[in-house]
Formats: sequence, C-alpha cells, structure tokens
Amino acid sequence: MTTTGNTGTPGPTGATGPMGATGTPGPTGASATPTGSAGTPGAPAPAGAPAPAGAPTPAGASGAPTGDANNADTSGATGGRGATGTPRPAPALLRTAAELDALPRPAGAERVVVMTMGALHDGHATLVRAARQAAGPDGQVVVTVFVNPLQFGEAADLDRYPRTLDADLATAAEAGADAVFAPGVDEVYPGGEPQVRISAGPMGERLEGAHRPGHFDGMLTVVAKLLHLTRPDEALYGQKDAQQLALIRRMVRDLNFGVRITGVPTVRDADGLALSSRNRFLSADERHTALALSRALFAARDRLAAQQALHERAKATAPGSGGDRAAGLNRLGEARAAADAQAVALARPNGAPAAVRATARTILDEAAARSRHPLVLDYLALVDPADFTEIPDDRESGDAILAVAARVGDTRLIDNIPLTFGALS
Repeated sequence: MTTTGNTGTPGPTGATGPMGATGTPGPTGASATPTGSAGTPGAPAPAGAPAPAGAPTPAGASGAPTGDANNADTSGATGGRGATGTPRPAPALLRTAAELDALPRPAGAERVVVMTMGALHDGHATLVRAARQAAGPDGQVVVTVFVNPLQFGEAADLDRYPRTLDADLATAAEAGADAVFAPGVDEVYPGGEPQVRISAGPMGERLEGAHRPGHFDGMLTVVAKLLHLTRPDEALYGQKDAQQLALIRRMVRDLNFGVRITGVPTVRDADGLALSSRNRFLSADERHTALALSRALFAARDRLAAQQALHERAKATAPGSGGDRAAGLNRLGEARAAADAQAVALARPNGAPAAVRATARTILDEAAARSRHPLVLDYLALVDPADFTEIPDDRESGDAILAVAARVGDTRLIDNIPLTFGALS
C-alpha cells in the first residue's frame, strides 16, 4: 500500500498505497503541510525521529535481502531495542483478520499503525521508527503489508509489483515493529471486488488522480478497511505522497474516524532523490536524469527565499527610509542601474508563484533536453495543500506544495516540496 510517501507501482503506471508523512500529530483530520528538503540535502535528522520541518531526512542503509512473500521466515529477526536496551522479540506475523483481532492491545498505551504495500526501504523504516517513538516503549507498532489491487490500473503492473515479505519482516523488525499484518487479497476483500468504495471526490481527480483515474478511490477504500481492521490510535504516512496524505486526512475528518493522522518527512538519498520502491528500476544513467526532479524543487524553493529576502530589503530602502527603492536595491548590490525596473518587479510579492513555477520548469526542460533517456513530465503544479487546486499568480501569503511527476525511461516518479509564501506587503 505504500511506497515511501510515494505513489504508484514501480513502473510505467505505478501504484501506491498509503505511507507518507509529516506534520504534527493533531486532532483527527488535522492538516499538515509536507516537509521539504534543502537545495543541498542538509543535516540528517536523528535516527528514529522525523526531521524538522524544511529539513531533508537522509536515507540510511536498509539492505535486507529480497524474500518470497509466500515463504516468510522471521527466524533470526529481532525487533529493535526496548526501553531498557534489550532486544525486542521478532514481530508477530499475522495473516488473517482473526489473528489481528486477537492481538492484545497495549494496556495504558497506544497502537500506532504504518500502512505499506511492501518492498520496504529506508523510507518505510523511517516511518516505523517514527511510529515506535510515537507509541513509546509500552505502546504497540503494527505494520501492514498489502499490495492493493484496487490501486493498479493494469493487471501487468499489479503482477510486476515486488513482493519481498521476508525482507520486509526483517526491515520492520529492525525498525521496532511489534506485529506485521500481511493479509491476502481474499482476506481484505472476502466478497471479491468491493461494490461499495470510498470516493476521493474532486480532490482525487486532480494531479495524480487525473493521470491515474480511480486510483485514489481504491487507495481510500483500502485505507478505510485497514483502519477498521487495525483500530489504531494513530496512523503514520509519508509526505512524499502529499496528495494521498491530504485525502486520508480529509476522509478521516469527513467520516469521523477516531484516529490521528500524522505525516513523516520525505526521506531522500544523499544525492537528493526521494526514496521509492520504484527507484530499483532506474539504471545508473536514468537515476542521474531523475535527480532533475529534486533539483527543480530545491531551486524553486531557493528562488522563493531569495525573492522574499529581496522584497524585505526593498521595503527597508523605500521612500521615507533613506531613498528611492530602486536606488536602494542598487546600493545593496541586488540590481544594476540598467535593471532597476526588473529588480523592483522581482521584489513584488505577487510575482512569487510565477517565479517558482518558472524556475522549476526551466531545470526540468533543460534536463529533458540534455538527457540520453526520456524525461517526460506529467505535471508540475503549485497547489494549495488543503484541496490541491492551483495557486494563483497573485498569491502573496500562505502555504503551498510544489509537486512534480515525470517518467524517466519506463519508471514513473513523483516528488514534492512544501513552500510558504510570506505575508509580504
């Protein structure tokens, strides 16, 4: 059900399940803007803790061997460390709803759930570690591993999705899970394909929904079922799947689920590429091309920061505070005399959304032109995190998400970064 905050099957049409993350745990349905990364990945967050807002969460080493989903072996797996530093027992492997229902709930503590579609990498491990921290030493962390057929547009993509339950169990154990719920399709959908599904509504038809019709309906349907089955106090998802996270928050709020939804920052490799189960399908050259996605996001964020700083400096040198605005810009070295008008225009807050889009688009276009491998852009959008509608060019303040989706060769990738337009005047 999820790739690190990512969406999609590793391949042409990608499918994704819940898993993303950031935000401060709040009341049911509380919204949080995904956390982004710095232009150059900065200081890593402490192991086991979500990165602070705006800081990248670097990937660690996970490297468990690939296993067979039908022949899971948990022997030798240990479940991280308990409160006293002693190894936790290996997580229980639960295959049926009855087994899950029989799992004792922690007395006086909380159950925290992380939903995945398996093929776990360090982004998923970061989610599990964050869940372990949220649950505390006496709480309970349940990881779900379920490849949801409702989220795949074509049977070939569903068949291609990697099943690595042995490795997933080892990763979950090392990160501190207490139980892994890995049901079969018949267990989750005992009556066959469900006739009643959750509708994602208009938000689910934008961006990812426009390119993958019905995907978000399938995602929300299985998330609702897994929330009912696992009955958590809190559920963690990755912020890399920002639209998915926003839809889950909205479903929980609209349908009065008694669960807190928390986002965990996107985890990136040292080169900036957001972790995804689909990255394994990239060749070395394709991976180099794929870095254009994060570069474009970081450059746009840096452009916005520079523009807002320039605006503040322009205000400080406006008439009445020491001289003409454009002359002040020149004295600050921000513009030459021949470019006064351009510099003043750059400092206007209502040009920021257009500048953000243009900066990111330029980098993506240049990468596509230079690359030996196709880089085909599905979308580059600056959207409101509340409903994923486009931010207008005259927006002067408020939160936004800059989201991108593209195919590199045969692999579809998504990424995003949160932005805040300052209250400029």
